[in-house]
Amino acid sequence: MPPPEPARRDSAEDAQWSRPECQAWTATLLLGTCLLYCTRVSMPVCAVSMSQDFGWNKKEAGIALSSFFWGYCLTQVAGGHLGDRVGGEKIILLSATAWGFITAATPLLTHLGGAHLVFMTFSRILTGLLQGLYFPALTSLLSQKVRESERAFTYSAVGCGSQFGTLMTGAVGSLLLDWYGWQSVFYVSGGLTLLWVCYVYRYLLSEQDLILAVGVLVQGLPVARDTRVPWRQLFRKPSVWAAIFSQFSAACSFFILLSWLPTFFKETFPSSKGWVFNVVPWLVAIPASLFSGFLSDHLISQGYRTITVRKFMQVMGLGLSSVFALCLGHTSSFCKSVFFASASIGLQTFNHSGVSVNIQDLAPSCAGVLFGVANTAGALAGVVGVGLSGYLIESTGSWTSMFNLVAAISSLGLCTFLLFGKAQRVDLSPSREDL
Repeated sequence: MPPPEPARRDSAEDAQWSRPECQAWTATLLLGTCLLYCTRVSMPVCAVSMSQDFGWNKKEAGIALSSFFWGYCLTQVAGGHLGDRVGGEKIILLSATAWGFITAATPLLTHLGGAHLVFMTFSRILTGLLQGLYFPALTSLLSQKVRESERAFTYSAVGCGSQFGTLMTGAVGSLLLDWYGWQSVFYVSGGLTLLWVCYVYRYLLSEQDLILAVGVLVQGLPVARDTRVPWRQLFRKPSVWAAIFSQFSAACSFFILLSWLPTFFKETFPSSKGWVFNVVPWLVAIPASLFSGFLSDHLISQGYRTITVRKFMQVMGLGLSSVFALCLGHTSSFCKSVFFASASIGLQTFNHSGVSVNIQDLAPSCAGVLFGVANTAGALAGVVGVGLSGYLIESTGSWTSMFNLVAAISSLGLCTFLLFGKAQRVDLSPSREDL
């Protein structure tokens, strides 16, 4: 029989990080997210050079580039479930060890035989499988260890590591590519990840914790707490479906803009400097992400209802951002286009303080696996959305159709969340039965 609800809540509060622990883990996880994106975007940065070395055409290069997402879509739910079961920090450390090693070894794999494309595709699928564990496990970790009043800023701070990592690989990786060849980008990004793993293992995790986690994963050892997921109970709640659909919409819109904005600028403004439109939006996104988290936690501390704040963040992250995306299709000025793109990408980071944290509000005991479900849907929708955008652009001969699609998807997600979104816990019940 499960413990009474007040006792369960007290034990959860005892397990939360102290302020110094939270600060140390936030900085460490921010760096971990940065390194995750460094290894993730190593392939796109090196794709042209690798194509020249191996004689890949556009179709073959596309296979190598897209293979990461084949694996990435498959392990989201598993990452959340494992994080809820043994602790998100342990899953993050174990997966980072594996993807860091694979990234560092990637140049060596291409020399094992003549089938360079096969080895590279296999390497990227494995990397995607391992990195798919990260964000659901991170969500599980923060939902259990961070106070509700501090979750938005913590999640936003850790999340902006994605922009740092993209910028770092774009800048430093380009220099390494010119000076030492494409192999150096993989060696450095993979090697830095392994150094980060050593730091976490040495200073933030005990050997006993890690051995226990490995034992649970390999041998199925029992864990101290009930980790069954009340699927039936969760999916009966409109607020859960609203959070999933809103996360789905946010991810889909982001993937479309991420994939097509560089091509939009190259074709619309062929004489423009590539570093401007490839760097400026991400520079804007970093302070925007931090500000959204600070603002969200500040409003809650001032007495505003949690769900009111979450919905306001989504109005910014899905609503206002889509307005700026629409503006991109109706201007012929390069400066205005960079401004609109930067505003749209920057405002999308407000989703970190909205629906991403709302999933933790609804079900902190199984937030990882629930986020994994939502993120899997978002990743798959992103792949479909990117393809559909290409079809619309090709068939209409206008970029406006793509920006209209982004606005439509964002509006549907926003309206659903405004109507049905809530912040009350839905995972606490005397009967926690599985489907």
